Amino acid sequence: MNVHAVFNRDGGTFRTMDMDAFCQTATRIFEAHGHTLTCEQVEGKQIKRKLEAVAAKGDVDVLLAGGGDGTISTAAGIAWKAGMPLGVLPAGTMNLVARTLKVPLELEAALEALAGGEIMDADIASANGRAFVHQFSIGMQARMVRLRNTYSFKSRFQKIIATSRAALGVVLDPPVFKVSIDIDGKSETRKVSAIAVSNNHYGNDSLLYADKLTGGQLGVYIAKPLSTAGMTRLAADILRRRFRDNENIDEIGATKVHLYFPKLYSKARAVIDGELVALERDVTIRLHPGELKMLAPSQTALDAREASTEKRSRKSS
Repeated sequence: MNVHAVFNRDGGTFRTMDMDAFCQTATRIFEAHGHTLTCEQVEGKQIKRKLEAVAAKGDVDVLLAGGGDGTISTAAGIAWKAGMPLGVLPAGTMNLVARTLKVPLELEAALEALAGGEIMDADIASANGRAFVHQFSIGMQARMVRLRNTYSFKSRFQKIIATSRAALGVVLDPPVFKVSIDIDGKSETRKVSAIAVSNNHYGNDSLLYADKLTGGQLGVYIAKPLSTAGMTRLAADILRRRFRDNENIDEIGATKVHLYFPKLYSKARAVIDGELVALERDVTIRLHPGELKMLAPSQTALDAREASTEKRSRKSS
């Protein structure tokens, strides 16, 4: 395959790396698997333009995007519209899409897994036409991201600390708002503290990401109005991987969701794949099953990795 890599050198892991040396490593690994690789590294403010330029070329078989979840979300939307396969190299803080695809989080291991990978048909979702591969959310997470962005951070560790401080602020002052919700034609109006719509249902990990991108269904998660005590219990259940047992969370499967906010403040925000965006009064969320082609580790490699993990686990026990 002819692979064109675009790396966001302002992404968390890439900030402290010798990017010229890393591009040489990436080229060597892909060539060892019989592919050609063109590698470019750009600043974060240039990433969208560069990804669009690569997607418009006629001689590229795979677009390989490296960066955080925001970079991957942007790349997914561009690749989806261009009908071009996308590879995901995890270089951010959470790397949620890479976790779903079971791409190793260590970068050289990720390169090896992708270079030996295969093209799969994955689901992608959109909110008022804007693509997302992880989730759209309003309420608690949007407030947390807004608070986090008021703190200064330059490293991955500092970002985690800022996120923790912001999460505490949300626990002490949970949002409550009214919304009209239509889920596959069934409507209701209610007060909530949060709504998250994910591209496929969450798995059981405390980071709340999907186990797969091939289930053909949105996961809709609605949090009832929460007090500080309720927020504390929910946070504890998430950390214990038991959020589905929490009485304040409703989980619903869907293919289309419409949200209407009768009272929308001018500064209201939503979060799409970790990025804060302006919240519109009407939001229509759709799933597009199997429409995003992705380069992912082969099933053979995944089976071998799982077997190795189980073997190490048996030895340690």
